[in-house]
Amino acid sequence: MQPLERIGRYRLERRLGTGAFGTVWLAHDDQLDAPVAVKVLADNWSHRLDVHDRFLSEARLLRRADSKRVVQVYDIGELPDGRPYFVMEYADAGTLADLLAGGPLPVPDALRLTALAARGAADLHEAGIVHRDIKPTNVLLRTAPDGTRRVLLADLGLAKSLAQASGLTLAAGSAGYQPPEQAQPGAGIDARADIYA
Repeated sequence: MQPLERIGRYRLERRLGTGAFGTVWLAHDDQLDAPVAVKVLADNWSHRLDVHDRFLSEARLLRRADSKRVVQVYDIGELPDGRPYFVMEYADAGTLADLLAGGPLPVPDALRLTALAARGAADLHEAGIVHRDIKPTNVLLRTAPDGTRRVLLADLGLAKSLAQASGLTLAAGSAGYQPPEQAQPGAGIDARADIYA
C-alpha cells in the first residue's frame, strides 16, 4: 500500500498516534492555512461494518457535544479504499499523559486541569453523552491565544448516548479509570462512570 500524502484537501505532515481502531495524523488545511488532526479508520478494521459505524458514531458524538472543552470535528470523508476519516481540532500541546511524563504537577496546576476536564465531561453529559474512557491520554491540551492551556476531551470511541448506556452494555474502558460497574458486562452505566474516571 502506497503511503498517504493527502487525505481530501488535507496535506499530511506526520503521524500523531495510533490506537486500536485508527491512526491520527497532523495535517495542514491549505485552504484555511491551519493545522488539523485527521483520524483514519485502520485498514485491518475496514471490512467490519460494526467498527466502521462506531468510528463514524465517534465523529457524530464529538460534533453533537458542541463544546469548547471537547475536540471539535470540522469535516468527515472517505478514502478511495472506503475507509472513513474525520478532521478535528489539533491540540498542539499534547496530552495530559505527556505532561505527567515529566513528573508530578504542582497541586494548583493539577487541580485546574482536573476541573477543566470535569467541565468537559459535564458538557458531554449535558449533550446526553457518556465518554466511558476518560484517562490522561484522552485529555488533550491546546495552547490558547493568551498562552494558557485549554483542556479538550477526545477519543469518544467507547462513548455512548446516555439513553443507550443506561441499559445493558459491554464491559469497556481502561484499567485504573473505569468504575467497577463498567468492568462488568451487562451493567448499565451513566455519567457517574466519567466522574469516577
